[in-house]
Amino acid sequence: MRKIIIALLGIATASIAIAQTTEPVSMNITLKNNTVISYKASNMDSVRFVGGQWGEPGAIGMKIYLHNEPQSIDFLYSQISDIEYFTEVDGNKNRNQLSSRYDYNKKMYNLEWPRINEADNNSWSVKSTYNYGVTYSLEWSNSKIANRWTCYQMHPGNSASNVSRHDAFQEDPDLPSATRSRLSDYSSSGYSRGHLCPSADRLCSTEQNEQTFFLSNMQPQWQSHNGGLWERIESKVRSWNSNTYRDTLYVVKAATIDDVTINGQKTDGVYSFKCNNRLLVPQYFYCALLSVKNGKYHAIGIWTTHSNDAQSSTTIKNCAISIDELERRTGIDFFCNLPDEIEDETEAALDLSFWGL
Repeated sequence: MRKIIIALLGIATASIAIAQTTEPVSMNITLKNNTVISYKASNMDSVRFVGGQWGEPGAIGMKIYLHNEPQSIDFLYSQISDIEYFTEVDGNKNRNQLSSRYDYNKKMYNLEWPRINEADNNSWSVKSTYNYGVTYSLEWSNSKIANRWTCYQMHPGNSASNVSRHDAFQEDPDLPSATRSRLSDYSSSGYSRGHLCPSADRLCSTEQNEQTFFLSNMQPQWQSHNGGLWERIESKVRSWNSNTYRDTLYVVKAATIDDVTINGQKTDGVYSFKCNNRLLVPQYFYCALLSVKNGKYHAIGIWTTHSNDAQSSTTIKNCAISIDELERRTGIDFFCNLPDEIEDETEAALDLSFWGL
């Protein structure tokens, strides 16, 4: 099949953010001249989107990087009539799948997305901006009125510090009004509105920073933990957002809202009391991190007990676990969109020296 290369000429990339994502998803690209070009996930190293992904406002095109090929294959969206994503690829049995409910949202194929939970009464939301792409994505349990996880990418295209923090705390209009968290849920409660995607991770633009203040991106958190161990973990994650550690860093941050399994024993993941008698108070906060650099993968889990003290003697090394162990504890399948062979090897390993711990 003939490959057509369309150069993205005349694009001032200094003024247009190029967001990188690696999607382990095969695709058929149909051009307007009816030529169909196919790419298998096993042959693709990464995909970079210029101005956004297919179908997003302001999106211009994409650059496909193949393994062992120095030059990208470039497409302008103006030349494309359709992009079809395969729902079963390369023996990856646990990756997110398309269904009639979610086929509008191809971002669930991004590496940062855990496997979505369709058994619960959940909603999904993707926050994004024109210039910098996706701010973060989240899964929300409507039955529990709680964030199940927030995930996002960190890479050179969205890591500039251009603005300061904007305390724009607000309800999330993308969620059902009856099951979203509210400002009144935290008022005089004794709990902080604890960020999952932190404000300091999104200083590239005012709009992205303000989006981190949607209450859907937060969990009730004692301030001693929020400003203590959790803040130190947030700072450590930002230190890993450098060329030393990643081309792209894929991040999941969350707190427990279901039962957890520790040392083979099932136990409560939330406290018996609630924040202002409405919001769950998690017993644990955690992170799942995946570094991709020069085609090599490293992953680490960070697990913390949510207690009303700063835990100043607890080191981040003490909190480090493998992704396999984090999955056993939470029941959540992280980085499910990785090809299975890579996923199995990466999630079983815990290379503390790579992470400087």
